[in-house]
Amino acid sequence: MKTSILAALLLAEAVLPAAAQSGPTPQEQMACRGDASKFCAEHIGKPPEMNACLRENKTKLSDGCRKVVESHGG
Repeated sequence: MKTSILAALLLAEAVLPAAAQSGPTPQEQMACRGDASKFCAEHIGKPPEMNACLRENKTKLSDGCRKVVESHGG
């Protein structure tokens, strides 16, 4: 259980570019949680790679996650 919580937090933090001034909101974290683990699981814990992966898969993302990625420059 602790591992899945930690993984979810790492996923959520990796959704937004490292250059962002503020971290992701809880709503943004939840919007991309499923997409990040579905399309980019191999990049968990690697924010730059996760960001690139989400941008590369933008057409496959859920509407909510796509909006989050786009709102942060992706």
